[in-house]
Amino acid sequence: MNFSTNFRAKSPILSTLVPPREVPKWRFLPFSHQKSRFRSGFPKRMALNAEKCDVGVENKLELVHSATESYADEAIEALKSGKVIAVPTDTLYGFACDACSSEAINRIYEIKGRKHTSPLAICVGDVSDIKHFAVTDHLPDGLLDSLLPGPVTVILGRGEYSILEKSLNPGLDSIGVRVPDSDFIRIIARGSRSALALTSANLSGQPSSVSIKDLENLWEHCAHVYDGGVLPAGRAGSTVVDLIKPGWYRILRPGSAKEETIAILEKYSLLEAAAAASS
Repeated sequence: MNFSTNFRAKSPILSTLVPPREVPKWRFLPFSHQKSRFRSGFPKRMALNAEKCDVGVENKLELVHSATESYADEAIEALKSGKVIAVPTDTLYGFACDACSSEAINRIYEIKGRKHTSPLAICVGDVSDIKHFAVTDHLPDGLLDSLLPGPVTVILGRGEYSILEKSLNPGLDSIGVRVPDSDFIRIIARGSRSALALTSANLSGQPSSVSIKDLENLWEHCAHVYDGGVLPAGRAGSTVVDLIKPGWYRILRPGSAKEETIAILEKYSLLEAAAAASS
């Protein structure tokens, strides 16, 4: 039984460049129908302001589409053009862009107001894609397929054969990898033929987003915002586990699936690094 099947039993729906200065560390009703009625009694400036408000609301709403396969091609084209989009995952809403576009990655940092010393994770469409971006040959057969797709970020070594751009998280020889249990983001990751840089869709230090309403103040910075409804997994985010050292694991962030993740890791006879250090 893989992670997705195991975790669904508890939750029906499952819902982190410019070269850095230091080495990063992991850790409405429109006004248009009202204007004709009232404009004669309003000052000209107020009427113009109403027109601007109309345009702003309409443009803002045009950014939003449903997170369904019918909009996948549009999302893929935006990613290939170096744009940033907002998408639902199995945990939180995230900002995504082409992980091989330095300009797009820098844009994500700008939108979030995040320091470039905080690394970004990547998202791929399928577990079999991970080996192109990170070192996996030291892991027990079947481990990644048991953990993923699911609300887990695995930290792995990048290795000398990773096809990731060196400009992504420079100074780090590791990378966080996600395969969310969410159809839309996996479809666009496959279609982009690249890894996606992925991070939570919120201002740095502010609460994470579980609906597009939560990030409404940031819509204007995205090429598109894809609505997957209110995500039920809460704001804990994915469970982050370090799997770099053969035979060992270390939980870096409990996230939304710590217990399930540990159960799978121990099933494959991995030992907890912190426990080993104290014994």
